Amino acid sequence: MKAVVDVHYLGEYAVAACVVFRGWQDDVPARVVRSTVAVAARYRAGAFYERELPCLLAVLEEAEQEFEAIVIDGYVHLRPDVGKGLGLHLAEALAYSPVIIGVAKTPLQVADRFVPIRRGRSANPLFVSALGCPLDDAARAIQGMHGPYRIPTIFRLADQHARGA
Repeated sequence: MKAVVDVHYLGEYAVAACVVFRGWQDDVPARVVRSTVAVAARYRAGAFYERELPCLLAVLEEAEQEFEAIVIDGYVHLRPDVGKGLGLHLAEALAYSPVIIGVAKTPLQVADRFVPIRRGRSANPLFVSALGCPLDDAARAIQGMHGPYRIPTIFRLADQHARGA
């Protein structure tokens, strides 16, 4: 099983969603898990993980299973002189070793080891990074996900569930 995780912030708390799916082309989740978490830290440039990681860990714990791959909204790697990306922090915090794929919607100057891909008719790329599998394989998996738009269907569902849909 695989998971796409997303977080939506609402003042002093956040809602994290974990959309569980079987195959990269799935358009319907196997299940959805949501978790409400007190925000542990304010956003700090270069330290996004301090805010996001506790939310991701809470919803993954609530899912009560190990995933072969976890897809995050963000980057796996940052430049070595800057530190670790959210995906690398997540991998280090888990008790098992899934593939971690980062999919970011905006370019980040301090990001490292990613490839831009285009989906649908959008001129705007998605930026894919990975840990635990070749980057080209991760990019092909995201490129091939269900949906005619820039953002794959399962990603949209994760966003909607994090926002309370």
